[in-house]
Amino acid sequence: MNNTLKYSQLKVITLLLTLFVSFSFFGQGSLENGSEISFVKTHKDKDLQWGPCPSFMPEGCTISVLHGDPSKKNVDVFFKVPANYEIPEHWHTSAERMILVSGELHVTYEGETEQIMKVGSYAFGPSTKPHTAKCGDKDPCVLFIAFEEPLDAFPMVLKE
Repeated sequence: MNNTLKYSQLKVITLLLTLFVSFSFFGQGSLENGSEISFVKTHKDKDLQWGPCPSFMPEGCTISVLHGDPSKKNVDVFFKVPANYEIPEHWHTSAERMILVSGELHVTYEGETEQIMKVGSYAFGPSTKPHTAKCGDKDPCVLFIAFEEPLDAFPMVLKE
């Protein structure tokens, strides 16, 4: 291997490390000056940072922020639950635009019939409309969700 080839490989590795570090400091996909760069993620990427779901969700639910700031408008996330997981009735301030990337998800919005999402299915969830869901029994469910408003989720209060 000649020195020119080694130097070129070192430049590529340095560039990739610089991009990785910039994601850590400035958020995924953004640069300090406010312009953004493109990127591609899958739900299996090892560098995704998975955090807990809201406290009313049963154990096993995790969320990974893909793009944006959850406290601001226009945030994209992966939402992951294990097989057979029941998502309790809740609602969001924001409308949701969703694509199922893993598993099979049975979703029911208040006043509507159950709909079944399969991998690749797109779903729209209206803002403030209560809904429940259940992941199928074969595989974990991973849902890509684009929120228009800041990320939130509110449990429905049980009526006595």
